[in-house]
Parts: sequence; structure tokens; C-alpha cells
Amino acid sequence: MLSLIPSGLPSSLREPQTLALVGAGAAAALGFAIYALTRKRPTEEELERDRRELLARVGRITDGTIMDTMVGEVNNPDTSPSAEDTTPAPRIIVYNYRIAGVTYECAQDVTTLADQVRGIRSDLPVQVRYAPHNPGNSIIVADTWSGLRLTADHPHDRTDTAA
Repeated sequence: MLSLIPSGLPSSLREPQTLALVGAGAAAALGFAIYALTRKRPTEEELERDRRELLARVGRITDGTIMDTMVGEVNNPDTSPSAEDTTPAPRIIVYNYRIAGVTYECAQDVTTLADQVRGIRSDLPVQVRYAPHNPGNSIIVADTWSGLRLTADHPHDRTDTAA
């Protein structure tokens, strides 16, 4: 086998240990290239769910206001389709909040979170979770957390007479 190695190479490159290292390096590079080209990439839905999860765990909380909602028709899959089975479900919620004197206006697609956002109104205050290093990255509802208040009562509007 060593007789197949060109004699013009320096003797340090013709040693079996060097050849084994070069072969192992080539195999590792080939394996990495195959992995990079064939690995399963996350879908947009998975990336968005991961973003919401991260913000729900480590995001800071501030107060905000719902400005608008975009409502779409969603069919109830439990029954046969008819006019009674379609219920309005918010698809996008537009909200704003203020951090360090800067007002942010954002929108969140809540199509996959329809059960958690039923019955909201545009005049309700909300809690917003945002990334401290990027305040424009924010959510008002996630799979495990919700900043929505489904009643008009604001915690600061209560008049408690007991001390």
C-alpha cells in the first residue's frame, strides 16, 4: 500500500500516521458536508413557536394596548360545514407599548393560538413580553403565557377600600 504513495512527497507526509490523519480529516469533512446538506431544517411555524417560547420564559414585561385586530373566518372541524359553524377568530393582533421613551407598534399572528384569543377587544390593556436586547421583538400571547385581559377591569382602576 505504501508503494502507491508518490515518492516525490516529503517523508513526513508518507508516514502511516499522517496518512491516517489526512483520511480521518477527509472523512470528517465529508460527513459534515452530508449532514449540513441533508439535515432537517425547522419550519417557519417551528421557528415562530420557539421565538414565542423564549420570550415567554425570559422576556421582560411591560404594559401595552391593543390597537386593532384582524378577524378571519375559521370553520369548526367537529361538525359539518354550514353557516352556523363559522366563528370569527382573530388572526392578527396589532398592539403598541412604550419602553424608555420609545413607542413600539407591533403585530402578532395568533392564528395558531385561536383558543387563547377569543373575546378580546381593541380597547383592552395588555401585558407585552419583549426581548431586553431587542425591544421590537415582542409577544402578547404564547402557548404557555398570555398577557391578554379578557375583561375591561384594569388592575389600577380598582378602588379597594380595605387597607
